[in-house]
Amino acid sequence: MISKQEALDFLKELNCPENVIKHCICVSKEAVLIAEAIEENGISVDVELVEIGALLHDVGRSISHDIDHAIIGARLVYEAGFDTRLVNIVKKHIGAGLDSEEAEINGLPPDNYIPETIEEKIVAHADNLFKSSEKITLQRRIEIMKSRGNSEKAILRTIKLAEEIDEMASKKTV
Repeated sequence: MISKQEALDFLKELNCPENVIKHCICVSKEAVLIAEAIEENGISVDVELVEIGALLHDVGRSISHDIDHAIIGARLVYEAGFDTRLVNIVKKHIGAGLDSEEAEINGLPPDNYIPETIEEKIVAHADNLFKSSEKITLQRRIEIMKSRGNSEKAILRTIKLAEEIDEMASKKTV
């Protein structure tokens, strides 16, 4: 696993815009808080993977600010020889993911871009809680998705992901 500093250096080497790096740092901090809360509830989470994956999630924005930034970023992370789990976090972080049909509609190669591991889910959810470096509510994220013409299926998947993460992160009482 690469270190936090190596991840930040990678973003800078690829000339990732400063506002994108700031966003990645905010998402990473939030994702770590979520991961630690989940871990406190006895659910196994690789917190270091979450931290580094969240730092790298928008690395593709060094080349594109379109939806394909996730695919481009995954390729950059893969080509750098980083852990394949990081590649998948970067690839599957858009909203709450895209199924193969949605991917094709959006001009991406047909594939399943829906987060599957707990670490992928945490990063995708934490990313949904930020607009640039500003923390936003899930309701605000839904409003943004609607204004961008996201499908009802994508919006419902985002809500379901938030509910799943919130359930895992909530303090359990006996």
